[in-house]
Amino acid sequence: MRRSRLLFSLYMLMALMVGSRLASAEPAVNAHVTLGHSTIPLNGPWRFHVGDDRHWASPDFDDSSWETVDLTPAPGAHDGDVGLPGYVSGWSRRGHAGYTGYAWYRIRVTVDGKKDTALSMAGPTLVDSTYQLYVEGKLLGEVGDFSGKTPRVFGVRPSVFSLPASSTNMRTYLVAFRVWMDPLDAGDDSGGIHVAPTIGDTDGIDRLHQAQWLQTFKGYVVDAVEPMAFVMLALMVFALIACRTDDRYRWLIAALLLLALLRVNQVMFYWTDVLSLRSYDVATTVMLRPLNLAAWTLAWRDWFRLKRDPWLRYAISALTLTYMVFALIGRPWFAPEANLGIKVTADDIVEAVRLAYVALYLGIMGLGLIRSAKPSAYLASLCAILVGIGLFATELNTLGIPGIWFPYGTGVARGQYAYAAFILLLFLLVLTRSVGYVRRSNQGHDR
Repeated sequence: MRRSRLLFSLYMLMALMVGSRLASAEPAVNAHVTLGHSTIPLNGPWRFHVGDDRHWASPDFDDSSWETVDLTPAPGAHDGDVGLPGYVSGWSRRGHAGYTGYAWYRIRVTVDGKKDTALSMAGPTLVDSTYQLYVEGKLLGEVGDFSGKTPRVFGVRPSVFSLPASSTNMRTYLVAFRVWMDPLDAGDDSGGIHVAPTIGDTDGIDRLHQAQWLQTFKGYVVDAVEPMAFVMLALMVFALIACRTDDRYRWLIAALLLLALLRVNQVMFYWTDVLSLRSYDVATTVMLRPLNLAAWTLAWRDWFRLKRDPWLRYAISALTLTYMVFALIGRPWFAPEANLGIKVTADDIVEAVRLAYVALYLGIMGLGLIRSAKPSAYLASLCAILVGIGLFATELNTLGIPGIWFPYGTGVARGQYAYAAFILLLFLLVLTRSVGYVRRSNQGHDR
């Protein structure tokens, strides 16, 4: 009797072990969706695998050995930039830290709805860095350019893809995303899909698409408006001051125009396909940031009417050239085969150059206050501080000062607040100084 019980127990244990193995070998459970006039996010469970193989798009491919990824966001979760809802961490926090390149997401979706209902899918609104969408093994669309050896990355914007029609109420789709993460997007929380795609009837998806675009528009509209204000201020400086006096304001005009280019670059990347990620990085990191630091340092020197020592001009030229060269060397796409130590050293040199600019910037502002303790000098110093908040954002971040706030659910950067206040103050400064020139000119004519 005891032996029979023992044998029975062993048989049951073996059956459980075999059953558990069979269960783990099954493909991902179908996501069953019942649609009326609605949209439903495809949070998962998704099958996920790093690497790349075009056969992984096939509905017949067995993905049972892949890991499972859940894209369900925490309540109220949003990204840390513009406030896109439904945010989840990327694969860097899911066991693949440091990995860049291709990865695949797969899910089988069964849709229960009327057979004459047109279905669509809203693509993920936040992906590191770009993707292709396959449905039932066929390429349905892509964001970016996958024609080359390495995909060209553009800003991921709200996209809609029409799903294949069906003659039955019950439709099953194998959905696969082929994702590419560029080394430029590598980070602690980066990698792959951050906001799940959404499936639904075409009307519902169109409404969702409009809402997604509205959120994207709100996230960068300030970056579009402020550059226009900088250009208007540059024209104002030229018209009211520079053409009426021998004082040199060309650096202030140049600084305003360069700052406008720096800010509008972000809008062009996220709203249009004018700039690829690589082009944006070259323009912003390698060129415009160092040029802005140089131009604004010289602009405040001239505004405070400090002595134009040749050494300062030479020092700024050397710092700017050093910044640009080592910023280029430190980019992941430049000589990617180079030793990691070289990249780290280049980044350290860039940080040192930026700190040198901080010292120069503050020194010029302090000398300006010493030279003239008038209210206009204090107002100009406040303007310099506000511009510096935007120019030295990296250094302020290391101090733990919050970089982005989310009023009404939309991200507004610390620099955007500072630039908005700067625009108003500089307008008053330029107006005040131009009035002073007019008065002195009239007094000269009266004599």
